[in-house]
Amino acid sequence: MDWRQWDRIQEKIESGRRLSAEEGLFLFDPAVSVHRVGQLADRVCQRRHGRGVYYVQNAHLNPTNVCVLRCPICAYSRSAGDPDAFTMSEQEVLAQAQEAVEAGCTELHIVGGLHPEKPYPWYRDLLQVVHESFPRVHLKAWTAVEIAWFAELTGWPIRAVLEDLMEVGLGSLPGGGAEIFAPQVRQQISPKKIDAETWLAVHREAHRLGLRSNATMLYGHLETAADRIDHLVRLRQLQDETGGFLAFVPLAFHPGKTQFFHLPGPTGLDDLRVMAVSRLMLDNIPHMKAYWISLGVGTAQTALAYGANDMEGTVRQERIHHEAGSSAPQALSVEEICLLIRQAGRLPIQRDSLYRPIASAGAPSG
Repeated sequence: MDWRQWDRIQEKIESGRRLSAEEGLFLFDPAVSVHRVGQLADRVCQRRHGRGVYYVQNAHLNPTNVCVLRCPICAYSRSAGDPDAFTMSEQEVLAQAQEAVEAGCTELHIVGGLHPEKPYPWYRDLLQVVHESFPRVHLKAWTAVEIAWFAELTGWPIRAVLEDLMEVGLGSLPGGGAEIFAPQVRQQISPKKIDAETWLAVHREAHRLGLRSNATMLYGHLETAADRIDHLVRLRQLQDETGGFLAFVPLAFHPGKTQFFHLPGPTGLDDLRVMAVSRLMLDNIPHMKAYWISLGVGTAQTALAYGANDMEGTVRQERIHHEAGSSAPQALSVEEICLLIRQAGRLPIQRDSLYRPIASAGAPSG
């Protein structure tokens, strides 16, 4: 390990200066202790957020798994004629939303597939009926991939699609579909999906309209450490421009039921290093999310000492990661989340979708 390089990085972090791509790449070197990197990330996180860790009462709603893309990395998508393909009716959507609201959820996370037989109004009307039925629930809906698909279906500019969806209740955008920006890898793992430039363009337009969004990175497949750093730097550049990203969500790849089933997937130490390096590189994105559905509950809890300050939420009825082989539970209760946060030596803070606190240390401990 190059101790001079480490000392320079540590001095930069302590003085609040930005790391370069080369310095980020150094932190991905296996010779550099992941625990040392984690300590730096934790310092940055606590300097920004203290001991507080956020969570939200939310539910996932996946209206269809039928998708024209059929990405090799995706275990969730189906073709229209597959026996386990599904498309929810309006009544089914409303019933699932009702269940979430009765459970105390303040957010619905709505993503699905690019259904070849469903026109844009089907997606728009779904948002509208949920918003009209449950106007106090925040709708975080449609990834950049879906927004670009709607633009293709309608012939409208991305901005017009977003404005139209905002009129019927769209509150923010999730960060899915980013995968990894490096084109040579993206072509192998999701060859029909929008490219990095289009993904970034959708979020740029959303931010210009005042919508906030998340950003993700899928890691642990074919990408290199340099690809990861390139991805983080491009997110950082867009955030410099717009300031619209609320949170970054590292997503661990689950190969089991995908076309890349032969790959080992990331280890727990990989998960912690990605979290820590992301916190150090993304100095302008406020929140780092330990998405327990993807990481597993134990690793997500540990990540709270490696730069994460958000445990996501209750996440009811998640399908996408579970289809790929996630062994995490389908949901956690508020009491369970608060207990996990307290066990990590942190203070639980219930939030809304825009990170406005709803409750803090007085939340139930389980």
